[in-house]
Amino acid sequence: MEKEIAGKPVELTDDGYLADNGQWTREIAMELAREEGIETLSDRHWEVIDYLRKSHAEGLALSIRRIGKSGVVSIQDFYQLFPGGPLKKASRIAGIPKPASCV
Repeated sequence: MEKEIAGKPVELTDDGYLADNGQWTREIAMELAREEGIETLSDRHWEVIDYLRKSHAEGLALSIRRIGKSGVVSIQDFYQLFPGGPLKKASRIAGIPKPASCV
């Protein structure tokens, strides 16, 4: 389905993730974050988002455990930054597909 986000038409999956992560911009990320109840993306948020995008580009399977071991953010901080389903929310904001480890 197509939706306008941050003034740009983007294609979304049925789950609300970007169908083409090439359409991702920081402005789209900020709008998606607001939709997820995160009003402002701090530098810590961006570190996690950048890590997720880089890991996805490298073909790594993402999980909360892998993120906790990454040295980028602890599992506890990850839950605080992206409350209520951190991997799902962070992946959606980062413009990458929903991780297989998320139901």
